[in-house]
Amino acid sequence: MLDIKIIRENPEKIKQNCKDRQVDIDIDKLLRLDKKIRGSETKIEKLRAKRNIGSKTKPTPVQIKEMKKLGNEIQKLEEKQKPLREEFRELILQVPNLTHPKVHVSDDEDDNPVLDTFKEPTKFDFKPLDHVELAKKHDLIDFDRATKVSGAKFYYLKNELALMEFALIQYALEVVMKHKFIPFSTPDLAKREVLEGLGFNPRGESTQVYNVENSDLSLIGTAEITMGGYHMNEVLEEKDLPKKYVAVSHCFRTEAGSYSKFSKGIFRVHQFTKIEMFQYLTPTTAEKGHDEMLKIEKEIFEGLKLPFRVVDHCTADLGGPSIRTYDLEAWMPGKPNKDNSMGDWAEITSTSNCTDYQARGLNIKYKTKAGKKEYINMLNGTAIAVGRAIIAIMENYQQKDGSIKIPKVLQKWIGKNKIG
Repeated sequence: MLDIKIIRENPEKIKQNCKDRQVDIDIDKLLRLDKKIRGSETKIEKLRAKRNIGSKTKPTPVQIKEMKKLGNEIQKLEEKQKPLREEFRELILQVPNLTHPKVHVSDDEDDNPVLDTFKEPTKFDFKPLDHVELAKKHDLIDFDRATKVSGAKFYYLKNELALMEFALIQYALEVVMKHKFIPFSTPDLAKREVLEGLGFNPRGESTQVYNVENSDLSLIGTAEITMGGYHMNEVLEEKDLPKKYVAVSHCFRTEAGSYSKFSKGIFRVHQFTKIEMFQYLTPTTAEKGHDEMLKIEKEIFEGLKLPFRVVDHCTADLGGPSIRTYDLEAWMPGKPNKDNSMGDWAEITSTSNCTDYQARGLNIKYKTKAGKKEYINMLNGTAIAVGRAIIAIMENYQQKDGSIKIPKVLQKWIGKNKIG
């Protein structure tokens, strides 16, 4: 969450930032609630101080009666505060992070500046197939039986693709661990307070989160959740920073409201495997850490020799906790373009600098060398989202005879150089 002091001191700036980020929230109402709560807190502190004076000596019957009266008044004020605090928290969790000054301001979520490219879009001297057609040709994905067992938008990976999932995991870990990231395998469930503290919305019709009935647990949509909550309510030492983690997890998303988006095959599904990088660091090193994670993502996909480009999210496309987000978009020959021709760019990784926004929500601090406690900065970044990496490999590496070459860096784990 954003520091309330920043909102108090810069209300017009925050309103404009919300407008730029396309977040509809009543900042004036939030500040009125803040004022009421602070006023009530001042009254409670005065009553507590008055009660404490009487408790320092042996009280008379009259003083005991007065102290009891003060206790009742404090209790009443605290009860009145509860709904105010709940409403305040609900509102402040909706306020997005500040925006990096270099981020492009736009109301079009597709208006993301391109910063870099690697390789040109793949060209074929034959009519290419999409990943669904290729999977059917080589018996690599079973959609029908997955629908029977789990429902729509689930799938079984088979044969070489089952091996490719584990090869991609091993490859991503191998690359990331060279940069001194510690490997993790995380739980697939997290408490609601963790999701909310990180800026994820686990409730409401538009939520992307699967909630477990009769519990406060939710299935995670990314290991950012479990690694972000890893140090909740802790104080880290500055000398131990940065902490660099890379985590493997299953990810679950409802994909609510995505009916109009491209979702063929395994592009947009309810469950997939992802390897996520996560860093805890100081405010002065956060931007450098963000650049490092982008470089690692590029290193991974350059190794796979897939065409991709780097885009910088505009304000309309920024997630609430992020001050700046970069995506890698791979060329996918089987994805329809806006003009309905085949071939388009599609997101395969994302890395975000969330500054102290998530740390404030989860109460994660670090102790400076001078002994002062400050909120830590937190970064996240995709190493590999397995499903989309598989699509990009299948569609870009397909051959005229219908076979699919396997990227050289994955061959040692799969045990062959092509499918078919």
